[in-house]
Amino acid sequence: MRHLRPLILLALTLTSRAAGQSPGEAFNQGNDFYRQGQYDRAAADFESILRQGYRSADIYFNLGNCYYRSGRIGQAILAYERAAHLRPYDGDIAYNLRLASLRTVDRIEPVPELFIVQWMRIAASVTSIRTTAGAFAVSWALFFCMLAAMTTTRKTIVIQFGRWVVLVCSLAIIVLALQLWNQSGQDRGGDSGIITSQFVTAKSSPDAQSVDAFVIHEGVKVKLTDAVGDWVKITLADGKVGWIKNDQCERI
Repeated sequence: MRHLRPLILLALTLTSRAAGQSPGEAFNQGNDFYRQGQYDRAAADFESILRQGYRSADIYFNLGNCYYRSGRIGQAILAYERAAHLRPYDGDIAYNLRLASLRTVDRIEPVPELFIVQWMRIAASVTSIRTTAGAFAVSWALFFCMLAAMTTTRKTIVIQFGRWVVLVCSLAIIVLALQLWNQSGQDRGGDSGIITSQFVTAKSSPDAQSVDAFVIHEGVKVKLTDAVGDWVKITLADGKVGWIKNDQCERI
């Protein structure tokens, strides 16, 4: 397990409050409690920083470590997921997230994906949304420039070459548009949640008297697709769909 991040963000160090503990002091104290093995007290300090409105990958990472050491696997996975959302290419966060996931009860096999979906998922993990947007803009610019060149010349070689460029740019525009849509959905992060209750019995409809659909345990990542009152509709990686109370999971 990769341990605490000792780095204190400048904003936390310089910010103070007229009364009570400053975020920087709470961060340092949380790290001290963690090293002493007082994981619940350490978690309380990191939680107090979040309640003050501060968000950072380091805070969530350290909080996830506290939850993991305390055996609160669902909350640990949630904290690591939030850290990964803020810093998606961090190896330590990814490592601890995988480690925590190994301690979950359920082993849900995802529905097989089409190769294009797998390719887009891999591409999203190695390129930023800014890079994709830049490639999308370049493809559009090249597309229109080549169209303009084709309409203002009579040279056969330019027209033939232009047709190939336009075709390639058209395909690139479609693929990059889909990739932008995929990455923007990941950046929002609001469509996914983590089960935080020890175990949950999902229902077939948003009604406590409805038929049981399946049982899942803390730490499972789900897709949130709908909400009715205090019920939320979830979809598992294997395609199962059910309804649970919204206090049994938390959005990433």
